[in-house]
Amino acid sequence: MTSTAAIAALAALAQESRLAVFRLLVQTGPEGMAATKIAEALGIAPSSLSFHLKELAHADLVTASKAGRSIIYAANYAGMHGLLAFLTENCCAGAPCCVTAPTEPS
Repeated sequence: MTSTAAIAALAALAQESRLAVFRLLVQTGPEGMAATKIAEALGIAPSSLSFHLKELAHADLVTASKAGRSIIYAANYAGMHGLLAFLTENCCAGAPCCVTAPTEPS
């Protein structure tokens, strides 16, 4: 992934509604979800949702496919993993990772 692509992906996620949409689609899995269902689940107006989905698709974080009259949106896991790989590319200076996963608060 290039720096330009990473910046586009991070910019797309740096907005509350888009982050919520992306997280919902990641949770939904590869089968995705119709735009109407996304709007209902998150309480986002369809016109606003359309703009947010376009931004996420432009950043290569979601895909869209037609299913009858609906458009099904799904998280682009390859794009997500590419961004994570870019962000952690030089983690721990190439040594085995020294960063531990955060624990859930009790």
